[in-house]
Amino acid sequence: MTRLLKKLSPARIIALGFATVILLGSLLLILPCSIREGVTLNYTDALYTSTSAVCVTGLIAVDPGSTFTPLGQFFLAALIQIGGLGVTSVGAGIILAMGGKIKIKGRSLIREASNLDSGKGAIRFIKSVFFTTLAFELVGALLSFIVFVQDFPPLKAAGISIFHSIAAFNNSGFDILGLSGEVHNSISLIPYQSNLLLNLVTCGLIFFGGIGFLVIREAIEKRFRWKKFSMHSKIVISTSAVLIIIGTLLVKLTENVSWLGALFFSVSARTAGFSTYSLSTFSNAGLLIIAVLMFIGASPGSTGGGIKTSTFFSLLQGVKAAATNKSEKAFKYTIPKGTFRKAAVITMMALVIVFTGTYLLLIMESGNPDISFIDALFEMTSAFGTVGLSTGITTSLGIGSKLLSILVMYIGRLGPLTIATLWYFTKGERAEYPNGNIAIG
Repeated sequence: MTRLLKKLSPARIIALGFATVILLGSLLLILPCSIREGVTLNYTDALYTSTSAVCVTGLIAVDPGSTFTPLGQFFLAALIQIGGLGVTSVGAGIILAMGGKIKIKGRSLIREASNLDSGKGAIRFIKSVFFTTLAFELVGALLSFIVFVQDFPPLKAAGISIFHSIAAFNNSGFDILGLSGEVHNSISLIPYQSNLLLNLVTCGLIFFGGIGFLVIREAIEKRFRWKKFSMHSKIVISTSAVLIIIGTLLVKLTENVSWLGALFFSVSARTAGFSTYSLSTFSNAGLLIIAVLMFIGASPGSTGGGIKTSTFFSLLQGVKAAATNKSEKAFKYTIPKGTFRKAAVITMMALVIVFTGTYLLLIMESGNPDISFIDALFEMTSAFGTVGLSTGITTSLGIGSKLLSILVMYIGRLGPLTIATLWYFTKGERAEYPNGNIAIG
């Protein structure tokens, strides 16, 4: 087994690691001790839930609060934590905790999984990831407890608070409140839509979990001095802030929600998946805005999905440069050559995955009159962006559609470019051809 892993590329090992955790998670969730008495859970739904947790999505086939026992909810939280941190980071953390050493192959995996420029400082980075995660989730749990203890017994409120903090920081929209709604199996945070503390705490956890550990570490090391930030950090923070502001304004303009609700959706739509209003009441315009935010997603090296904020920024700068016939620049830096090309490839592949998934879902659910085009598009965008928001069709999907959603979530968590490189073999070009000419535009 060790020899086989040594022959595999880092991308393949990471993909295999996520798949293994998903399968193990599904087996843990379907154990009798994980399911409440009187509740029936089939393996497809267990696999779907495990995939949604490990891919930090939050789409649910069953309500976690009323389906799983405290032990099952613990397994679910562990899967979310592993998925958010990344299988590689968790594995490296366990090895370090046991006093082991990370070899060159392991450092290469960490670099690949964490989007590091090199393997240098990889061990220190992993340690900072764990300490950062623990600090944010602990503070988030304590602040959430202040809210939940008003509605639940202290012990249960503590469990809900810890679970919520883990889910929020890892940009996964799961909740274990165990409440039933008319459209969704769970109504997420709708009962707390006016609670300022819980809304702001959740938004804060989502935001910091979504900007990436690289940015958080740099902000701490440079004492939050904007001028000393790297180009990457400036792009991530500024793009995230602009998207939150624009998203808030557009949601407020199109939907009958409060400003707090608009802000919450603007933040949550970027891969978290919590909701404080029922999406079944949203107009197509509102759903389109949220779908775009879900598609863009979080930032590289974070717990979120989507094409990433830096990809979106690079795409816009590339288009601007082509239209104005100027070089690509930002924050007094020149954007590296090839960045626009990579951003365009990722975006195009993401669009193909979302639209292909939507097409297949509509074919598979052609006999279901309750699923419209916008519902299917929204569902597949949510799955790819590992968000977890839904218009309410998830629980009514057939087995084939759920398996399709599982595949899209898996691709979204790993990234379309990583999936593409799984079948790529480095070989030299055997032949060169003369340049041709193509008329464009």
